[in-house]
This record gives sequence, C-alpha cells and structure tokens, in this order.
Amino acid sequence: MEVPRRPQPSSFTLPLPKPSSSSSATMKEKDRDETFSSEEDANVFLDETNTSTHVRLSSQDSFSDEGKKKNTEEEEEEEKMKKTLEEEAADKERAAQRQLLAVEELVQSERNYLRLLQVSTVTIRSNLNKLQPPPAGLDNMFLFIEEVMDVSSRLLGLMDQKKPEDPLYLQSLCESFLSLSADIEASYKEYLSNYSNVTVLENSYKQKEMLWDDIVRVIKASAPEVNATSLTFFLVMPVQRIARYPLLLQTIQKHTDRQHPAYALLEHTAHTSIALNCRINEYKRFREVADKYKKTETLSMKDKMNRLNTHSIAKKTARLSQQIKHETGIKPKLVDEEFDALEGFFYVLEHGILQLLENVETYLLHLQGFLSCRTEDFDLDLDGEKAPICYKEISTALRQWILPTFEKRMRKMILLPLLSLKDLLLGPRNLIRKRLDKLLDYEMIETKTTLSYEEQGVVNTYRTMNTLLLSELPQFNSLALQLIWSLLGSFSCVQKDLASDMETLFLSFAQQLPKSSLSPSAFWEWAEVAVLDEARKLETLCRSVEETLNAPSSQPLSPSSQQRLQQLTERHGSEKIFQVSVCVVGGRDLDLSLARGELVGVISWADTRGDKRRWLVDAGGRRGYAPSSKLIRYHQASEAPPPSPHLTLPDGGAIRRHSYTPESLRLTVHSFQVLAAYDFTARGNHEVSMRAGEAVRVLEAKDKRGNPEWSLVEAGGGKRGYVPSNYLTMMPIGGSAGSHPLF
Repeated sequence: MEVPRRPQPSSFTLPLPKPSSSSSATMKEKDRDETFSSEEDANVFLDETNTSTHVRLSSQDSFSDEGKKKNTEEEEEEEKMKKTLEEEAADKERAAQRQLLAVEELVQSERNYLRLLQVSTVTIRSNLNKLQPPPAGLDNMFLFIEEVMDVSSRLLGLMDQKKPEDPLYLQSLCESFLSLSADIEASYKEYLSNYSNVTVLENSYKQKEMLWDDIVRVIKASAPEVNATSLTFFLVMPVQRIARYPLLLQTIQKHTDRQHPAYALLEHTAHTSIALNCRINEYKRFREVADKYKKTETLSMKDKMNRLNTHSIAKKTARLSQQIKHETGIKPKLVDEEFDALEGFFYVLEHGILQLLENVETYLLHLQGFLSCRTEDFDLDLDGEKAPICYKEISTALRQWILPTFEKRMRKMILLPLLSLKDLLLGPRNLIRKRLDKLLDYEMIETKTTLSYEEQGVVNTYRTMNTLLLSELPQFNSLALQLIWSLLGSFSCVQKDLASDMETLFLSFAQQLPKSSLSPSAFWEWAEVAVLDEARKLETLCRSVEETLNAPSSQPLSPSSQQRLQQLTERHGSEKIFQVSVCVVGGRDLDLSLARGELVGVISWADTRGDKRRWLVDAGGRRGYAPSSKLIRYHQASEAPPPSPHLTLPDGGAIRRHSYTPESLRLTVHSFQVLAAYDFTARGNHEVSMRAGEAVRVLEAKDKRGNPEWSLVEAGGGKRGYVPSNYLTMMPIGGSAGSHPLF
C-alpha cells in the first residue's frame, strides 16, 4: 500500500498587511479589490483553503495511525506464534515423558510380577513341602504356572535388550509382544481354566484350622516384604496380569504421537492384546462347560430317585419323544457330517485302546505266571551234566534279572500310559453323550422366533458344546493316535531289548552245550526234532497223569442209593436218571442242594421261564431246580451183569462176589489169585476192559479219592485202569482158570 505524500503549497501567496502606512493600506485594499471582485468571493476562497488544508492534515494523521496499528498486530501474531510453538514443544516433551513413564511401568511391573511368581513357586512351595505331612494336592495349586513364568521371562528378556530411552525401543517392545502372543495365549488360557480348582483347593485347606495356620506362617516367613496371608494372593497375579496388558499398551498408545514411526505397530499390538484376552475368556468359558458335563457321578438308586422332579421328568420325556420321532422318521434328525465323522473315529480309537490295554494286561499276567514257576529250584538228580547246569544258570538269570526288568519296563512305558489314556477317554465320551441330549433339546426350540431366558441358555449350551467338540475332539483323536503309535514303538523296543539280553545270555553258555559245534542248519534241524520228540513225550505224560488223577465218572451205588435208583426208575424211567457230577448249592428259591454222586430223576427239561439251563428234578422226595451242566446221565455200572459162560469153577466151588479189602488180600496173597468175574467194557481212558475169567493184577484196591468200590488193576497186555471192585473175584491158585500172580 502506497504511503500518502504531504500536500504541496499553492502557487499563489497571501499578502501580509503592513501596519505603518495608510497608503499601503489603500494599496492593499486596491489590490484586494483587484484580486477578489467581491468580499463574498474572498470568503469562499478562504473557506476552501482552510478546508483543503484540514483534509490534508487529517489524511496524513490517519495513515500514520494505521501503520502503527498494523505493526502492533504483526508483533502480536509473531508473539502468539512463538508462544504456540513453545507450547507445542512443551506438550510434545510432556507426551514423550509420559510415554517413557508408561513404557517403564510396563517393563518394571513385568519384572516385579515375575519376581513374585518366583517367590511363590520356588520359596513358598518348597517350604510348604517341608510341612509334616505336606498339604494334599499342593502340586495342583501350582499347575501350569511354570509355563506362565517361562513366557513372562522370555518377554522380559526381549524387552531388556534395549533401553527405554532408545528411539527404536517402542518398535522393539511391540515386536517382542507380537512374537510371543501365541505362547502367551497358550500358557495363560490353561492357567486361567485351572484357576477355579486352585480356589477350591485353598478353601479345602481353610477348613483345617491347624493346617491353614501353618500355611499362613510359611507364607509370611517366606515373603516378609509382601503382606500376604494366602496363596491366592500370588496365584491370582497371572489372572490380573493378562487383563492388564491391553491397559498398559493403550496407555502407551495414548501418549504416542500419530506421526511416530511405530504408532501403527503399537496400535496393532494393543488390538492383539485385546483379542488375546477375548480368546482366553472364550476358552475359559468352554472349559467350564466341559468340566461341568464331563464329570461322572456314581449315584445310588436312592440318589437317582431323589433327583427326579417334575422338570426333569418332563425334560427326559421330551427327549425320548424327540428320539422316537427320529427313529420312526416322523421328524428328520439334525445331521452334522463333520461331527459324525469325528465321533465315529473317536469310538474306533476307544475300542482299539481298550483292546490294546486288555492284551497288555493279559500278557503281563502270563508273564507273572511264567515267573512264578521256578523249575530251576527242583533237584533233577542230574548233577555233573553240563546241559542241566547251563539250563539252571540261564533260568536263574531270566527270572532274577532279565524278565523282572522287562516286566518293570512294560508296566512303566506301556501299561501306565494306557491306563492314563483310558481315564482320559471318559471326558470326551461324556461330552459326546451330553451333546446328544442337548441336541434333542435344541431341535425342539430352534424353529421358535422368540426364546425365553431358559431356552436361550439351552441354545447357548448346545452351541458351546458343539463348538468345543469340533475344535477339541480332532486334537484329542490326533494326540491319542500318536500316543498309541508311540506305545507300539516302545513295545517293539522293549521286546528287541529283551531279545538282545536273552541272546547275550544264551551265547555266554553256548560253548558249554553239547550241540554248540553244529552248523546253524544242522543245529536248527536237531532242535526241531528234539523239541517235537520232547513235546510228544510231554503230551503222553500229561495224558497219563490226567487219566490217573481223574476218578471214574460214575460210582457204584450203596444199598440206599440202589433203593433210590429203583424208586426213581419206576417213577420216571431209566432214560431220565441222572447223577450229580459236582456238589450243587442252591442259591435261589426252589433250588436244590445236592451232593456229588447223588441220583435224581428229571421231571422237566426247563424251568417255568423256558430256561433249559435249569431242570426240574426229583431227588427221591425233594423236588426243585438244578443246573443241567452239573448233571450227567447215569450208567448203571453197578447192576449185576449176566453170568459169563467163560468162567469155570474149580472143584465145583461157587464164585464169590464181594468187594474185597486189603486185609483179605494180605491173608490170601499166597494161595489165591484175582480173576474177572464178569465182562467189563471201558468207558473212558481211565478204565480198562476185561473179559470174564481173565486174570488181573490188583495195583491198588481203591481209587485216588479212597473209594474202595473201584480198583486200579493191570489187565492182559500190561494195560492199566480202573474196574468195579465187585466185578473181581478171588480163586485158589492152581484152579482151572489159570494162574496169575497177584502182585
């Protein structure tokens, strides 16, 4: 803007009057008259001149004031701008200071938090274990806390790599938290899910006054700098810490300029911490539902009856009705192919685990039976022979060192993990069963537009259980399958070690055995022949022992039994006469108690319900039921056989039929011989056949149970077996029947 210039003076001058002369006055008047034609013109001119001068002076003053005012405003604006810049710099400095304080608070609080956890886990826990006796379940109080301490220690180690004053520290802090976010979630979600059990266990300690006083005393002595009076003072810290991470990170974000290079990363870290807390809370809610429904209760019938009420009966009735509709096709069933596949695989896996466990238990049971049979302790009268000595040494080493070690490894490495896995199957199985119940409830209300509070709870419970199973069951199936393969691999390794130990043991004695010089093919050929030969000998021996030990299946009858037999035969016929093979004790009403060898007549081949395993029998006046498996058809061996035409009597003497005694044998051993009075056909391996008049040798005048009605004899051809004693007769030596030594 151009500055106005001062006005220039006019081209004419005003004459100044001189007061000394009158002529000059006249001249002046004359000149004035010439200059101005009239007085009025002069007045007008003067007024204009004065006005112009005044305007020029006024204009000059106004321009001067405007310049001064503008300069003042510019100075004020500069001062304001300077002041604003100073305030902004101060604000930035204060924000940076607050950011630094927030960062230091995060780091220092993490350090104090980790120190208190170490005090509780190391010092307090070790001192509590020194109590006599230690608190029950103390290890469960500190479950999963080691994982929390580990991830906290790693986070603190990453944050301490740089100082908080470093310009890149904020970026390093965010990267450290993000890199450990997965580990933080994994460790804290397990700890928080188990924290409810911690409080329950501590409440159980509080119920025992003396124990709780000792616990408080130990806590105060172990951490005097902290005014703590309970274990939960320390154990609740992880619950509080995981929720504090978002607050600390948001505080740092609040005091960080948006133009900061790490602001976007800091914002992402804060959002990650919030999402991490949400996932942990959701997992905790899932675990609470799972813990509620996976528990099994052993209730008596009375407890189950007490739980019945109108609500429970209506709910169970509705479920049954819904299931019937599904089975009959009235209403379609809600199908979830993904869950059905997981459920089917789980049941296949469960069957395999239980079958494997049963096989391992049977294997160990047979191994114990083998170890209990200590054949090397028997004296076989083979002293001096190398083979029996080597066998004894090998058997001793097997039973005292190799096989006990093998059994111990089997139990530790295979049986115990299988038992633990079997217990773990219980939870998923109960959840699957409960899901089916909740599914039936859900199907009945899913079509409703508006739901009550209880119905909404049913929907939420079903969806929670379904989501939990869909997320957790694949992991369980995968881990269980991996464990089974690992156990099978361990079993193979244990068997391989057993074979190696046995090979080492046998090789140490191989040079002392008689066939050790043979080639491998010749040795195996000899071993096969020897084993088969000894197996045949063993089989023959076992059969001989069994025939000797087994008593005859039917015994000759006493006079009272003969009378009962006659009565039962008249009532029911000979084809319905049975003999009791094993003593029977009646356990129910209408059941008979029968002695071994007692005769009965069958009235009905089944009981009133049609069960053919229980027969209605007549025991000679008493009638009742007896198990058919303990009755055998009676063979009337004691009946007098028809006379044999082959028996001749010396000197016209008559055959004497009686059951002789050992005393009579001793009296007549040198003057009589024993003959078969009648034909007898063996009915089993324990009996021997003989013909009337055949000479036999009596080995024992009774059976193994001391019954004198049967005798062990040796017939023609060297065959031995039992025959009825009343089928034998004694004849004088030298009679027409031939001679045969008695012994």
